Amino acid sequence: MQLYGLNKKNIPVKGKKAATLMMVTVALLLSAAGCGRAEQDAAGAETVSEDEGAAMAEGVSVSEDAQAMVAMEEITAGEARVEADTVAEQGTGPGDEDPGEGVSEDTLSEDATFRDGDRPDAVSDDALTEETVPRDDALTEETVPRDDADGEADASVGKEDAAGGVFTSEPIPDEVFARMMGVSYPAGCSVAREDLRYLRLSYHDFAGGVQVGEMVCSKKIADDLVEIFRELYRQGYQIEKMRLIDDYGGDDDLSCADNNTSCFNYRTVAGSSSLSKHALGLAVDINPFYNPYVTYPDGVERISPPGSEPYADRSADFPHKIGPNDAVYELFRAHGFKWGGSWKTLKDYQHFQKT
Repeated sequence: MQLYGLNKKNIPVKGKKAATLMMVTVALLLSAAGCGRAEQDAAGAETVSEDEGAAMAEGVSVSEDAQAMVAMEEITAGEARVEADTVAEQGTGPGDEDPGEGVSEDTLSEDATFRDGDRPDAVSDDALTEETVPRDDALTEETVPRDDADGEADASVGKEDAAGGVFTSEPIPDEVFARMMGVSYPAGCSVAREDLRYLRLSYHDFAGGVQVGEMVCSKKIADDLVEIFRELYRQGYQIEKMRLIDDYGGDDDLSCADNNTSCFNYRTVAGSSSLSKHALGLAVDINPFYNPYVTYPDGVERISPPGSEPYADRSADFPHKIGPNDAVYELFRAHGFKWGGSWKTLKDYQHFQKT
């Protein structure tokens, strides 16, 4: 049941305030009734003088005023307690603000996430990203081997082709250089070791198998050769052998007679004192037995290597012949190489060079 009443300012109140006022009013009425009975007893007593009666009446009046003041103080205290209870229930008081006002969801979320004393003053999304997400540039620098000589990354180092082939380029390893010294890399070689690259290239051999060959070349064309031989491998182009010319004692004739595909060999051009492009690592011979070297000293045709004479006839149709419609020709030309088969004074059908 809801109780209603008036406070000392005659303002209607209800609930706990009304209950408190009711209790105070009852106490005041009981006190007044007690005083009335005291007055009746005093008036009926024969032994009490008029002076004493007056004094008693005066005392009763003073008592009534004191009791009224006490009652008013109890009412005021009761109202204060009721207001305090109300504030506690509602969570706000006069002049208080809603603690939720002016506080964003983001701020509340951050406060709930971090312990006191641990929460950063300002943490942006960008800052968190930079600290927790490694940059693409940092990962690349750490995982891609770099050439100490020139600071440039070697192409395809340590990577395997999607088709399963191996196509790598790296500075000359010590064990490889040991094989080259005194052979393809003789004393007094003017080409610096750091200007050369060691390649490992997959290829399809004549028997239909897959091999991984070796080649040394200038660092200037290393990327070109990796791309060219990767595409040749993808197309299934056949190469019989791919070994360092050091395996042939540095003898170009022996290498060509064995139909070996190679590049670097510090030597002069046959019949001259000029350095060959092979000496600079800028020329490649592909399947040389089927694509011979043809010269005309004193007007007499000379074909090398010996035994490859039938393949000097470029009008004939035979396997492994390099020509304008051949994949090798198209790929090397696309990478800026010149083909010896197009020279006028001599024909070097096996030969591609870049200057």
